Amino acid sequence: MAEQPDGLITIQDFVRWGASRFNAAGVYCGHGTDNAVDEAAQLVLSAVHLDPDIPAAFRECRLTPSERVRVCELVEQRIAERIPTAYLTGRAWFAGMEFQVTPDVLVPRSPIAELVEAGFEPWVDGDVVGRVLDLCCGSGCIGIAAAAQMPDVDVDLVDLSAAALEVARGNVAFHQLEDRIRVIESDLFNDLPNERYDVIVSNPPYVATAEFDTLPPEYHREPAMGLRGGEDGLDLIVRILADAAAHLTDDGILILEVGSAAAELERRFPEVPFTWLEFERGGEGVVLITRQQLEEQQLTLLEEATAR
Repeated sequence: MAEQPDGLITIQDFVRWGASRFNAAGVYCGHGTDNAVDEAAQLVLSAVHLDPDIPAAFRECRLTPSERVRVCELVEQRIAERIPTAYLTGRAWFAGMEFQVTPDVLVPRSPIAELVEAGFEPWVDGDVVGRVLDLCCGSGCIGIAAAAQMPDVDVDLVDLSAAALEVARGNVAFHQLEDRIRVIESDLFNDLPNERYDVIVSNPPYVATAEFDTLPPEYHREPAMGLRGGEDGLDLIVRILADAAAHLTDDGILILEVGSAAAELERRFPEVPFTWLEFERGGEGVVLITRQQLEEQQLTLLEEATAR
């Protein structure tokens, strides 16, 4: 049992203490938060089954003895084992929605959330979007949030990891969207031979081998399958670019998070007219390309994909 510090009584007391402990221990914050205070708040509130948007007055509420024990244990485990907070609490937030997470999926944190909240406008007319594909879906957060935001849209969630898809199915059920969301196990488009979508959105593995070896330990708690993108980070990205046109409607778009592989992608494909998206809440490394643009570059993309 973790030792309980003296004098800590309220939620805010434990948030302050947790943040101080995290800063002193050099905990890395990058899985939904970017600072120790927010990290501690997420952990403490989840431990006592409260949402992040509780009224400010609740921060002065006292914890019960058993709650204090639980919070202290989680703070010490977060420090000692470098486990992301979302795995310790079993939940994370994306596009304002709660999602269940396990170490079988990446912790939701993509800037694509802003696009989902906007219904992918102005890049498509949200009123005419009928089908969305969340490729490499992990927890399913992108596709599920899209279905919740766009009530007339049907969504397919696709991943190669059976364990990740179990988490995604749980999240579909949690949000009661089984009637509009399919969960499909597939190696990218392999088991989607005749499917076409108005929007394909994907956050695939894109971390290059050398970069992966230098990541903070928290990232090594996540499934390597969801992070490692090959020697240059582009292995799955190139395959997606090469095959996406065949699965888009005439006016369809591909939204692809390439993260730290952005510079290598531009170097490898200088003639491809990627649109690099900007986000009000921060984040980068997300490209948009239309079906027509993909078709115009099809030969170049197929040659690169075949060479891998």
